Amino acid sequence: MSITEQYQMVKEKYKEIGVDTDLAIQKLDQLRISIQCWQGDDVAGFLQKATLSGGIQVTGNYQGRARDINELKTDLSKVLSLVPGHHKINLHAIYADIEQATALESIKKEHFDSWIAWAKKNQCGLDFNPTLFSHPLAKDGLTLSHPDENVRHYWIEHVKNTRKIADYMSKSLNDTVVHNIWIPDGFKDYPYHRLNPRNRLKNSLDDIFKEKNDNPLLVDTLESKLFGIGVEGYTVGSNEFYLSYALKNNVGVCIDSGHFHPTEEVSDKLSAIYPFVDHILLHLSRPMRWDSDHVVSYDDALKRIAESIVRENLFDKIHVGLDYFDASINRIVAWVVGIRNVQKAFLKAMLEPNQMIEEMENNLDFTSRLVWTEELKTYPMGIVYDYYCHMHNIPLSNEYLNIIKTYENNVLDERK
Repeated sequence: MSITEQYQMVKEKYKEIGVDTDLAIQKLDQLRISIQCWQGDDVAGFLQKATLSGGIQVTGNYQGRARDINELKTDLSKVLSLVPGHHKINLHAIYADIEQATALESIKKEHFDSWIAWAKKNQCGLDFNPTLFSHPLAKDGLTLSHPDENVRHYWIEHVKNTRKIADYMSKSLNDTVVHNIWIPDGFKDYPYHRLNPRNRLKNSLDDIFKEKNDNPLLVDTLESKLFGIGVEGYTVGSNEFYLSYALKNNVGVCIDSGHFHPTEEVSDKLSAIYPFVDHILLHLSRPMRWDSDHVVSYDDALKRIAESIVRENLFDKIHVGLDYFDASINRIVAWVVGIRNVQKAFLKAMLEPNQMIEEMENNLDFTSRLVWTEELKTYPMGIVYDYYCHMHNIPLSNEYLNIIKTYENNVLDERK
């Protein structure tokens, strides 16, 4: 039986409960996922040869890491050919297109022209991040909160510069660019003063955002963290700090699904924050203990996140992105599996009889609500996703692995 014939049967099954599968596919096709470029080269970047530091750690050395921007773009093009939809590529400052190794402070907007041209060619958007790690001036584990004014000034100017580059990207693409700030700042052991570093960080952010930007396509966000490698005792940019700063200064927040305690429900945070902020950047990862950045799995945590967005229709404020890096497996597989799992989680939520279950809940009919939310877990969503791929001439779930294996043999294995 062809995928089209299978889809028609499944379409009728969903129709019985009032769900239009064609409409769900249309909605899914509008979901843009910001794909993290750093999965392709293990967060090394191409500005200079530096050892990863600042809470960043990549496990594994699988053959085929991208060694330059052209190889990274080739790999990303392969990824885009294996996932349906139109997405975005998330860049760090260390991915500037410069022929010779250079210092971080030397990057300019024109060093991202080739990325802008590539994005246009591939019908992609871009997002952007300053890079405040793996640098001599980040070696103390402190950047924007450093007690040395000269160090703080260096990083303040870097972030100001990357905001301008993000602004340039958005205007060049006529598309929204999210500029997200994450810093590694913290201490391995408990600090004597907890307020002083946060006051310094606040002052640094005030300086950064002092220059107002009236470009509606530029979105500023701040990314919090519970703790990290080497900063187990205290993180300056905690969730409470950044959320408070964002609310007071009209800045967006980034919620990374790996940056909280394992028992916290990230899905519940979205509706709690949504009424009070203009923008929420969502970084999807899979923590096994904390921020271990495993490839996103089609698990309950991911499904609950998608459900919280779809059921409440929060798309106008939420930007969906990925943030993981695994070098123990084929990096392209890591990308493709993660993207497809995110799409499947959102599709599953889009295939729910939302109005019917909402009426049950409003009528306090929790018995019927339980029955239907459980029954929907085994509905044949996978056939709908396969048909979505088929519509876009994208290989189905049982086909793309062989394509990537061939690419590995012909391309990745040559990168000695």
